[in-house]
Amino acid sequence: MAKQRKKAISVEELLKTKFIEIPLTGRFRELIGIPEASGTWMIKGGSGNGKTSFVLQLITELVKYEKIAYNSLEEGARKSMQVAFKEMHMDKLPKGKLILLHREPIPQMILRLAKKQAPRIAIIDSIQYTFMTKQEYKAMQAALPNTLLIFISHVEGKNPAGALAKAVWYDADVKIDVEGFKAKPHTSRTARGIKLKPYIIWEQGAQEYWNDLKI
Repeated sequence: MAKQRKKAISVEELLKTKFIEIPLTGRFRELIGIPEASGTWMIKGGSGNGKTSFVLQLITELVKYEKIAYNSLEEGARKSMQVAFKEMHMDKLPKGKLILLHREPIPQMILRLAKKQAPRIAIIDSIQYTFMTKQEYKAMQAALPNTLLIFISHVEGKNPAGALAKAVWYDADVKIDVEGFKAKPHTSRTARGIKLKPYIIWEQGAQEYWNDLKI
C-alpha cells in the first residue's frame, strides 16, 4: 500500500522534505522543468495535431526514470496503436519499462498501480473514456499518492472536453497544449522562475501548420 502523507506538518518539516523528482533533460526540461514524480498532468489537443506522437516521445524520456503503464482506453491494443508505436520506434525502449493496457477499467488499473513494484507513472488516454466523476478522480489521487497520473484529453474549441476534463485541467500540476505539432507549456507548478519553451513534435508539420495560419 502506498505511504500516505500526513494531513498536517510544520513549516520546518515541509522545508526539510526531499521530494522525488524527474530530472528531465533537453527539450523536455525546457517544456516542463523538473517536476515531482507524482501528482497530475494533463495534455490536451485536437485530433490530428500530434498529441499521440508527443505522448510517445514523452514516454521515451520518462522511461529513463520510471516504469510506465499506458492505459489506452480509447484505441486499445489495435492496429492504429501498433502503427504509432512502430513510427516512434517504441521497440527500442528498455525491456519491461512500458506496459500497454488494453482499455483496462479505471478501478482495475488503480488496483494494479497500488501493488508493490508497480509502474510509478500512469498515462490515461483519454480522460473522456474513463467515465469517472470528479469524486472518483479525487479518490484515485488519494489511492495513488506516489504515482504520476498523466491524462490525455480531447478539446472543445480550446478547452478540455467535458466537466471532468475541465476540473482535472484546473487541478493539474503540469498543463500542456498540443496544437499544430507543437506542445506548448500552459502551466508547470514545478517550474516557477524558469522560462519554459514550446516543444516541436514534428518540424515539417509544425512549419506548414503555423505558416498556413499566417496566410
